[in-house]
Amino acid sequence: MTDDSATQDRIFAALTDSVSHPGVKRIDTHAASVFLDGTRALKIKRAVRFPFLDYSTLAKRRAACEEEIRINQPLASQIYHRVAAITEEPDGSIAVDGRGQPIEYAVDMSRFDESQTLDHLAKAGPLDTNLASAAADAIAAAHAAALRADGKTWASSIPGLIDGNMNGLQKGNHIDAEEIERLSEASHAMLRRLRPLLEERGGQGFVRRCHGDLHLANIVSIGDQPVLFDAIEFDTRIATVDVLYDLAFMLMDLLHHDQPIAANIVLNQYLAVTPSENLDALSALPLFMSIRAAIRAQVALARLTRPDADPTGIVRDARDYFDLAQALIHPPAPRLIAVSGLSGTGKSVLARALAPNIAPQPGAVVLRSDVIRKQLFRVAHTDRLPPSTYRPDVTARVYEVLLQRARQVLAQGHSAIVDAVFARESERDELAALAHACKVPLSGLFLIADLATRQARIGSRRGDASDATQEVAAQQEHYSIGHIGWASIDASGTQEQTLGSCRDAISEGK
Repeated sequence: MTDDSATQDRIFAALTDSVSHPGVKRIDTHAASVFLDGTRALKIKRAVRFPFLDYSTLAKRRAACEEEIRINQPLASQIYHRVAAITEEPDGSIAVDGRGQPIEYAVDMSRFDESQTLDHLAKAGPLDTNLASAAADAIAAAHAAALRADGKTWASSIPGLIDGNMNGLQKGNHIDAEEIERLSEASHAMLRRLRPLLEERGGQGFVRRCHGDLHLANIVSIGDQPVLFDAIEFDTRIATVDVLYDLAFMLMDLLHHDQPIAANIVLNQYLAVTPSENLDALSALPLFMSIRAAIRAQVALARLTRPDADPTGIVRDARDYFDLAQALIHPPAPRLIAVSGLSGTGKSVLARALAPNIAPQPGAVVLRSDVIRKQLFRVAHTDRLPPSTYRPDVTARVYEVLLQRARQVLAQGHSAIVDAVFARESERDELAALAHACKVPLSGLFLIADLATRQARIGSRRGDASDATQEVAAQQEHYSIGHIGWASIDASGTQEQTLGSCRDAISEGK
């Protein structure tokens, strides 16, 4: 045992002493020990050295603690406070922030309710949709503030990520070697196709110093707001990635935890509040999510070395992640779905309900005309626009952008749902022409409901992107819709009834 390890054993024993620290809880990982004591949490780097980190000296551990505060405090100021010195007092006792000689350092944090991390919440039931949307906003804000980095260096590191996963998964013979090799080959093949795109994104500023480890256990709900914590501090290279690779960890982990609705909400909200160029990189999501899933499979298998390990449960968890990695690397063909109808027929509610189940994972990108109009005028989605912004020429521009973005999504091999009135036959024809040009099937749905129902729904809206009023709904009764040519859906019933009818119409149109 090294001197540092022996010193840490003394410190750990002191911090868990039942007399001076009654009720303390200790949590160990491969690189740190965390001591939960009342409302306080102390995180001490373990005196270890791995290929990816080196905490073997006191100076290195202090520097790592300082870096952890620097990286994480902007993300979670309510959790991360400072670096605290662990001192040896003249009488030989151990103290936190004592007057003696510092013999160790710790990250001083506020303790939070561990049951509120998103992995625990996801295991308890469907994640709150508002929490999922807020998590996407938090990630987008973190990415916007993150420093730009060299995109070519990141792209060059991806083959090593794939190979590292495969080498790690082969240890212990818990997963069939041929399956691992097939995943490796498919991953490298996809990377070869994507390499020019990934390098181009680096030049556009989408490679940044990100969180680096955004699985669900590293996001906690505090006061019903998501807080990102435990960002990677020990190696800038690991955290310097494409922003979509950072996002992909959360998307993948939501799918692993059987949260397809939350995953789709996170994807769509992130795309709605970040540059539209991210639509041009959706083809990278299958690779990014697959790599992340393989990493989690590796991490799961690494737990087998712990004394309290449950081999059956660990191998099952690793297998689930590996199966997800295999499924994600082979995305099915995309499709285009139009959800249309007059104001108040429930288009946007329906589009959001359909999206999570439209392959490939994590579901279709929803493109809403109301949101695009607000984006064009650079206002918040819930801000009301004046009547002048609904002139025919403006509406024509909205539909032009709507189709442009649908083309972007489809070109990346991802499915899209376009949500707009589509009252004109020419607008529907243009969408059909787009589907034909992109060689994807189009499922057109035209929702129908009586005026009283539509007006009642419009009157009950709160905080919605639509500016439609009950008067607008009445005016739409005089529209000349022409030949619809799409499936007409009775939308006067419940949301569940309308959703079922639409799913049937989409299935019949395959």
